[in-house]
Amino acid sequence: MRSIKDRVRHAISFEIIGLLLIIPLGAIAFEIPVTDIGIVGIVSATAATIWNYLYNLGFDKTMQRWRGTTQKTMLARVAHAVIFELGLLVVLMPFIAWYLNVSLIHALVMDVSFALFYVVYAFVFNWCYDRLFPLPEWNTEPLAKR
Repeated sequence: MRSIKDRVRHAISFEIIGLLLIIPLGAIAFEIPVTDIGIVGIVSATAATIWNYLYNLGFDKTMQRWRGTTQKTMLARVAHAVIFELGLLVVLMPFIAWYLNVSLIHALVMDVSFALFYVVYAFVFNWCYDRLFPLPEWNTEPLAKR
């Protein structure tokens, strides 16, 4: 399993890179000032960082218990990303509606758009992160060759 230091590096790098991508893209896509998307992004990233740490710790413990390893198959990676984003959606939608003074439906559309972006981003980021920072035990497990 990953160390606390590694989990902190993972969570912070995930959010910083995500913000660098989503703030300009969100401002363009929704025609909202960069400052407003930036505030929504920073608050969302803070909430997501806390959720990211807790969620990944729980997901890894569950995988370790059920499968005996934390190495993710393709299906596990997809489930990991989708479940993460659903949890975040429940928390962030009311905040987006309040801060941007938009309807819950508009906030839902925005939040779902961000979530779809982040599902793809999370999949790619986690795949790259696992390749850059593999765990030693993965070298001896059959999935490591996939």
